[in-house]
Amino acid sequence: MPMKQNITAIIYDKRGAILSIGKNSYVKTHPLQARYANKVGLSKKVFLHAEIDAIIKCKDISKAFRILIVRTLANGATGCAKPCPICVEGIKQTPIKRIEHS
Repeated sequence: MPMKQNITAIIYDKRGAILSIGKNSYVKTHPLQARYANKVGLSKKVFLHAEIDAIIKCKDISKAFRILIVRTLANGATGCAKPCPICVEGIKQTPIKRIEHS
């Protein structure tokens, strides 16, 4: 069985204050995840991605400036956490100006 990934996305304001933290899920779905997945032609990717989870949880998305995405591997090391096309589409719908990833 393939290892499940632990991905975390953190949204910050311009001053560096954390606005929200999102985690990927292999069981939860959300209409926003499904909408962006359909928009980029990946309609089967309905399980919640960390970036979309952070966007959903952000109480004041108008203050969002930067998002940091980190993938933690089973051995504790970090892996590539470049946002997928679904998450890029979701981020484009926010005021986030900087995307950082490991």
